[in-house]
Formats: sequence, structure tokens, C-alpha cells
Amino acid sequence: MPTRTPVEGQLYIGGKWRGQELDKIKVYNPATGELVGEVPKAGAKETAEAIEAAHQAFESWSSLTAHERSAYLEQYYQQIMVHKEELARLITLEMGKPQPEAQGEVVYAADFIKWFAEEGKRIYGRTIPSHLPHKRMQVWKQPVGVVAAITPWNFPAAMLTRKLGPALAAGCTMVIKPSGETPLTAVKLMELAEKSDIPAGVLNLVTGPSSVIAQEIMTNPKVRKVTFTGSTEVGKKLIEQSAGQVKKLSLELGGHAPIIVLDDADLDQAVDGVIASKFRNTGQTCVCANRIYVQAGIYDTFVERLAEKTKQLKVGNGFETGVQIGPLINREAYEKVEKHVQDAVAKGAQVVAGGFGFTREKAYFYQPTVLRDVHHGMLVMKEETFGPVAPVQKVDTEEEAVQLANDTPYGLAAYLFTQNVARGIKVAEKLDYGIVGWNDGVPSAVQAPFGGMKESGMGREGGYEGIEAFLETKYVAIGL
Repeated sequence: MPTRTPVEGQLYIGGKWRGQELDKIKVYNPATGELVGEVPKAGAKETAEAIEAAHQAFESWSSLTAHERSAYLEQYYQQIMVHKEELARLITLEMGKPQPEAQGEVVYAADFIKWFAEEGKRIYGRTIPSHLPHKRMQVWKQPVGVVAAITPWNFPAAMLTRKLGPALAAGCTMVIKPSGETPLTAVKLMELAEKSDIPAGVLNLVTGPSSVIAQEIMTNPKVRKVTFTGSTEVGKKLIEQSAGQVKKLSLELGGHAPIIVLDDADLDQAVDGVIASKFRNTGQTCVCANRIYVQAGIYDTFVERLAEKTKQLKVGNGFETGVQIGPLINREAYEKVEKHVQDAVAKGAQVVAGGFGFTREKAYFYQPTVLRDVHHGMLVMKEETFGPVAPVQKVDTEEEAVQLANDTPYGLAAYLFTQNVARGIKVAEKLDYGIVGWNDGVPSAVQAPFGGMKESGMGREGGYEGIEAFLETKYVAIGL
């Protein structure tokens, strides 16, 4: 299969493709180091023009009926599904995700469009019983306005549509800034939006330096809301920058997900759940299992089974048949994984699977790794690894497991495995996380809210809550 994509990225502003005259950002395949495309290097000027285009389109788009907006989104969903193979290929080219996972991401991404095409028809206000006979009291729901979305590299399609679907369904218009590591998927999604006849200015795309584009977004008063997925460090900066205009924010930030495996768990189910959570996308997801706590009575057996299955995972180029673990996104990611493993071994951890990586020119792979005998003094138990490393710590009681699980400033996702319903309910209630997978390593779904507690963000995406984030609540008192 050829490695170079035919897509040549451009800015999409006000329904026109622009940016050919600008300097370019090169996009490389992380599995081979080969150049796969280029996109324009937009700056403050182009970003301001995209915001203005969205602002100009807002009145007409928000004035459409929910059914009319739904029809556009249904067309968009169909276009994505027709082109799902091409989108999946782009994801693997620029991000490295194995093709089966990339194809699954495209379907997941399309499902957000379809879900919110319907959910937009169910934006309800209400009538409040008045305390006076000559007064009527109503609550209306109206779109926020122009929304800016800043999306990450690890799910270049799904993280975009998870924001785009509810925003457009609610009546908002958008400016999208994708990751510089993976902009080609976003460009293709804009092409498909154009094919779906979504009106000019409703969707706009700018590619370029994050700091420059974000500065214009955060200081431009025409942007009423910013939705961001990325690191907690950047999220905190956006909170600070939003203060001047009290700009609305939705933030899906870092995670440090624990998995608790209690002694009455179904071991096969638990091992499969850990592998599904930990090694999906090469461990490069914000809800990946990062710390695994297993009760002492089943610890040795669990570690043995986990190591055995982990050793069977195939590493390589995402286009190769049977590959389940693709490359890490870049050198910095590889060095962090290597540092975590080396630190753990130096402090007494034992490698029972993997424990090494290999590199090619601009391509970085790490063998899926299982560490036993870890403790909280190790970096791997303190920091989000964002790579294919599964550290397993022995615990005596469920109370100890919960205490260790909650001992972090993050609170995005947590997992537990137990066959005892009463026990599972008690543990799930005590976990300070926005998402809990109980006997489920992959809990994310378009119809369910996704988001975290503590320093893992604010707001929710997906489900009914996902569209609420793009609405204002207006109370109207009517005197008769």
C-alpha cells in the first residue's frame, strides 16, 4: 500500500479552501518516518477570519429548525460512512493506529454525528408555574454562539466529531484547530462536510502553531465557548486566559486511570478488560489503565495470565495484518515510556513481559510491557505514561485499593472487576472518577457522558449532557 496520502491539506474558512501561499507544516507517518502530507501554517490573521466567518454564519444556522439542522448532520453521517476506509487509512498514516482500530474510530466518530442529529430535536425548555395570575414563566434553551474546538492527535476523527456533532445540532457554528501531528483527518472531515452541503461558515478549519491560534481564540470576543481535549497543563492555561472575557469552557484533560481487580473477579474477564483498556491505541488514550491494583490472593495468577496474553500482542506498522500495537506518536512519547520502565526496574519492579523498545528513523515502537511488584514510589504510578506499560501492584483489601486509586489529582476514568454486586456498587461509589468501568475495559459510548472530576477537566461530552454544554439557559418572565 502506498504511504503517501493524496490529500493536500488547506485551511477551510467561510466555505473556501485557502492557505496555499502560507508556509507549510509537514506531517509524518510515525510508523515509518515518511512524509505523508502538508498543511498550511495559519496565524492570528487567518484564525480571526475563520472566527468572523463563523460569526457571520451563526444567525442563519441558529435560525434553522432542529429538524433542518438534523438533516444536514444525517447527510454528513452518510458521507463519513461512505468514506470510512479512506478516513481510516488517513488515521493510520498520520497517527499510526492499527487499521482495525482506525476503522473502529471512524464508525465511533460517525456515530456522534448521527446521535446528535437526533438529540438536537430533543432540546427542551420548560414552563414554570407562576406565583402570580398575570405572569407566565418560561425557560428557553438557546445556542451559545461561535465555538472554538481544539482537538488532540490520539483520536483525530472521534475527538473532532464528539465536539462538532452537539455544537452544530444545538445551533452553534465552529472554528476547529486540530493537532499539528494529525491534521489530515480533520481536513478530510471538512471536505465531507462540504459535500454534505453544510452552509459556508458553519464549519471552519485552521491549522498552525497552537500558541498563536489559541491566543486569537481566547482573546477574540466573538468566540463564546472553547472546547478542548488535551493535557491538564494546557487546560489550566486556557482557564487563565478565559478569565478576561469569562469565556465558557469544556475541558477534557489528563487521566491516571486505576484498575482494581478484587479477589472474586472473573480472572479471564479481568485480564481481557485490562488488555482492552491498557493497550488500545498503544496505550495512548486518556482513559487507558495506568495503575493496576490486584488483591493478594489472586495476584500471582493474575500477573501470570496478563503477561502471557500481553506477549501475544503483535507490534508493527498499523497497515500490517494482525498488528495490534502501533508506534508511539513521537520521540518524546518513547522517551517517557522508557524512563518510566527504567525507573520502576531500578526501584524493584520486575519485568514479566516486554520491557524494551526499538526505533527507526522518526519511528518509535515499544513492546507491550507488564511490570509486577510496583509501588507508589515509582514514576509509573505517579504520572500518566501514555504508552503500552501495565504496572501491577499487590493490595490486601478493597479499602486499600480504593485509597490508592483515589490518591491522585486526576479523576477521569477508573475500572473495577468483581462479581459481587454489592461490593461493586460500594467501590464504584467511592471512586472519585467521572467514568467507572465495572467489569468493562472500554466503557465509552456516544450515548453516555464522558468527562472527569478534579484536574481531569470540566463538563461532559456525549449523551444528553454533551449537547447541554453548547446551550445557554434563558429565563423569560412574561407579564400579561
